[in-house]
Amino acid sequence: MTLEQVVRQLRRANEVARRALTLGRHPFGALLVAPDGETVLAEQGNVDTVNHAESTLARTAATNFTPDYLAQCTLVTTVEPCAMCAGTQYWANIGRLVYGMTERRLLDLTGNHGENPTLDLPCRSVFAAGHKTIEVIGPVPEVEPEIAALHLDFWKS
Repeated sequence: MTLEQVVRQLRRANEVARRALTLGRHPFGALLVAPDGETVLAEQGNVDTVNHAESTLARTAATNFTPDYLAQCTLVTTVEPCAMCAGTQYWANIGRLVYGMTERRLLDLTGNHGENPTLDLPCRSVFAAGHKTIEVIGPVPEVEPEIAALHLDFWKS
């Protein structure tokens, strides 16, 4: 994906996160993008503390597309996936990840919030423990302030 595509898709994922927020959910959003880097095949906001946007999207993708096709697709998400979501992406065989803001930065914003007990385990470490290559692009400084803005007030309330 080009930087222009990455930024555009991250902004769209952030709109999905904003929609999740209006539904009273945590402000996370994810997209499944086709191999062309343009076509959005699915989008998912956060559901709850167990059904994160990324893991829910990856499970749905694995049900609807072949592993060979998913290996060419990209999961675009506002915040670096936690260990659960990275593992789900790995098992779903989605070949690329794009994220806007690191899990560490999210921890800085949330503090020790009971609804977001952030795991300090980078997704690259999760993927490195596996036997297939998942390309990772992120964080993306061009959109991080926009993504962080949704989280600043949410986690303080």
